[in-house]
Order: sequence, then C-alpha cells, then structure tokens
Amino acid sequence: MLEKLFKLTEHKTTVKTEIIAGLTTFLTMAYIIFVNPSILAATGMDRDSVFVATCVAAAIGCFIMGFVANFPVAQAPGMGLNAFFTYAVVLGMGYTWEVALAAVFCSGVLFILLSVFRIREWIINSIPLALRVGISAGIGLFLAFVALKNAGIIVANPATFVSVGDISSIHAALGALGFFITVALAHHNVKGGVMIAILIITALGLLFGDVQYAGIMSTPPSVAPTFLQLDFSAIFEVGMLSVIFAFLFVDLFDTAGTLVGVAQKANMIDKDGRIPGINKALLADSTATTIGALFGTSNTTSYIESTAGVAEGGRTGLTAVTVGVLFLLALFFAPLAGMIPAYATTGALFYVAVLMLSGLKDIDWSDLTEAAPVGVTCLLMPLTFSIAEGISLGFITYAAIKAASGRGKDVSLSVWILSAIFVLKYIFG
Repeated sequence: MLEKLFKLTEHKTTVKTEIIAGLTTFLTMAYIIFVNPSILAATGMDRDSVFVATCVAAAIGCFIMGFVANFPVAQAPGMGLNAFFTYAVVLGMGYTWEVALAAVFCSGVLFILLSVFRIREWIINSIPLALRVGISAGIGLFLAFVALKNAGIIVANPATFVSVGDISSIHAALGALGFFITVALAHHNVKGGVMIAILIITALGLLFGDVQYAGIMSTPPSVAPTFLQLDFSAIFEVGMLSVIFAFLFVDLFDTAGTLVGVAQKANMIDKDGRIPGINKALLADSTATTIGALFGTSNTTSYIESTAGVAEGGRTGLTAVTVGVLFLLALFFAPLAGMIPAYATTGALFYVAVLMLSGLKDIDWSDLTEAAPVGVTCLLMPLTFSIAEGISLGFITYAAIKAASGRGKDVSLSVWILSAIFVLKYIFG
C-alpha cells in the first residue's frame, strides 16, 4: 500500500528511511507547538485551544502534502505570520482575534483560488529578488524585535521610543541564555536543538520558582474556545483588506522559497528547472491555512526545517505524513506546552530571525536601485511594528526608484499594479 501511495522504489527510498526522515524533521520544528500558543495567547486567545489548533493544522497540512503532492515537506503555522497576527493586526491595529482569524481564513481561500488558476506561480516569478529577500529579512528583524520585547531586554522609553531593559532580570537572562544554547546546539547539528533549548529554559524557570509545574501529559484540551469563532464583520474595511493581502503575500513567498529550497536539496528539480507537481504542493498550505483558521490559528506554511529530513534521505510524502502523525501525538503534551513561559521562546524567535537575514547576501549592494528598496522593506517592518507596512512601502519604493532612475522597464507589471494599489491605500485609507 505504501509503495502504491508514495512510489518509494521510484524515489529510491524505503519505509524506514522515510520514517526516520519524518522524525528528524519533526524534532527540528516541534518548537512551534510551544511558540505558537505563546504568541497567539497575547491576543486573549485560549492558550490550550491554540495548542490544539496548532497541532491539528500542522497535521492536516502534512497529510495533504504527503498524500496529495507526495512531497517530503512538513507544514505548520508559520513564524512571522503568527507575530503579524498578534502584534500588528490585533494589538497594533486594534482588531479582535476573531476578526484576525477571519482574515486568515480569507487569505487561505484566496490562496486556493490563486493556486487552482496558477496565478500564484505567475506572481512568484514576476516579483524581483530584491523584494523577496527584503520581505524575508524584514520579517526576521520583526521577530528579533518581538523576541527582545518578550524577554524585557528592550523596553519602551518616552524619550527614545525604545531602550535597554533590566538585562539582569531573570526573564532577560534566561531569554538570552536560551538563544546561546539554541545556536550552540544548531552549530553541533543537534536534532531538535531549538526544542531542547526551550525545554532547558523552562526547566530553569521551574528551578528558580518562576514557572509553576502543571504536568507533562494529559488528554488533549478542548478546542471549543477558538473553534469556528471567526468574525467577518470587518473583512471589507480598507485596513483589513491590506491585512489579508499581507497574510497572503508573506505566506506566498514563504512557501515558494521553502519548496524550491527543499526540492534542490532532494534533487527533485527537472532539467527545465521546474518542480514536478508543485501546484499540488502549493494547495497543501492554502488548504491547511483555511482549515487551521476554523480551528483557531494563524496561517499554515511550509517549513524550511524539512531540509533536515531530506538530508536524512526523505524523498516522498511518507516523510510529511510521519510528521503529521507526530503532531497528532503531541496533542497529549498540552500541560508541558502550557508551562512554557514567553521568555523561553525568545531564543527560538531570535534564532529564526538570524536565519531569515541570511538571504541578504544575495543582494547586489553596489546597485542602489536594488539595495535601497531592500533597506526600506527590512527596516520599516520593525520600526513601524508592521509587516504589512514594510511590504507596502517596499513595493512603492522599488517602483519609484526604478522609475526615477530611468529603469522603469525593469519593473514587472505585477509590481506596478501592486505599488499603485498600495499608493491608493495610503491616499484613501
């Protein structure tokens, strides 16, 4: 049955290899079951319910990716997207988390339509490298800002907006220690290093009396507090339309970049430079995002940590299905997830931020018409505390600078259209 479903022989792999690859991928990305509830709980959402929604959305995404697309790519609610959901849409713009979930659901539906009509591929191919890199790096800086804020390492200051906090406090010290441990474990290629660091910091919090022990395992908690709690009342407001677009856009390039990266690692790209069956893979995260919103979590996306499983020999959807099964088993560890303090996830957030900055090496810094839009996109995301604003102003800057430099022909039609929409948003929004 497994041979028929996943074509193991054709991909020169075995059941044992695929399961080991799936376990490896899960260990490298399991931190999301601790981090996602911690971030979304800041909106007022029930933490235990979000924990369930996280595991369910991840499992659904993995199963679709495995059974339908037969790709060794795992899915889960995305880092950066969850921070945008919490700190920009709910805490920043003042929308309720129910309205934010409705925006996630709508972005998922639009994603499905874009995938079905292959518009998604056209958009990906027409957006310049500078903006793709700028968006990724900008989200990294945004995550770093959130991590430092959560640990109390940076605090508000009426004179300078931000300043250093009490770095001798237990929260700041343990948050920084979590980052050091995470990087050290990653340097030594320790599987599950991010998750191990989170658990170590939580254990230290218990030791110092800052965290209360609540147990390790139990029956899965109820998802009722967030299940089907979507509020569509504000969906057609101008501000919310930009939010939906931001969810859509960030997820678009996050998944596209991951699929290309994993496919290259697994030698799955054909002689024409294409990934066979990519459209089915693109449908996986959009469908999982839509279903995940119904359960109560932010956008689901493909995880670059899937390359860890590919490095272990994973070549088919059985790897992804294995990850999905492990996420369902994780539902029984709700008490452990509930004990994780916000500062214990600081190291994971900052570590992911560092990884997301790596793409800046691909920018031609000698060409200011390329470099300047990257700088604008990167810097304005954390400084405006909004991923959406960074994307909008990055697009406008790219089109304006190219036009002013006499290189307007370098700008694709899609970038001109999107830039015009963003300008109209600022004029009439």
